[in-house]
Amino acid sequence: MMHSNVLKSALSAAVLGILALSLASTPAVGQADPATASFGVSATVLKDCIVSATALAFGNYTGAVNSATSTVTVTCTNTTTYTVGLSAGLATGATVTTRQMQNGAALLNYGLFTNATWTTYWGNSNIAPTWVSGTGNGAAQALTVYGQIPAGQYVTPGSYTDTITATVTY
Repeated sequence: MMHSNVLKSALSAAVLGILALSLASTPAVGQADPATASFGVSATVLKDCIVSATALAFGNYTGAVNSATSTVTVTCTNTTTYTVGLSAGLATGATVTTRQMQNGAALLNYGLFTNATWTTYWGNSNIAPTWVSGTGNGAAQALTVYGQIPAGQYVTPGSYTDTITATVTY
């Protein structure tokens, strides 16, 4: 019997030794499956605006007051304040209070206004005549340009044109 106890003890010691070796070869702390890592993400949004405009077509002028509208569309990043100015046009001597379409050397006076009563000229400065101001919201904002040709101009018949530049400052 003694032999049997020694064998049992030796066998038990051998099993315990193998178990101890196998446990020693594995890490004591378990690892997550899958492993993860975190990283930061950043961006800087710059204030920005874009502008577009539709043509202003008066049609036929017969000497009577002629009115028409155009739309200047401004799209700015949210909370960006902006101003829109309209140039005097291309005619030599034209101003924002006396714009002039041309047909060769012939001129036809007209005005561009910020309101439908044609009382506030739309210019390109912060003093009268004035520009139009707004605050961007990320969506397109339509601004109406009110144009008017005064009555009583009996100029050379033909096609008169001008080009206005809309400038957005932000």
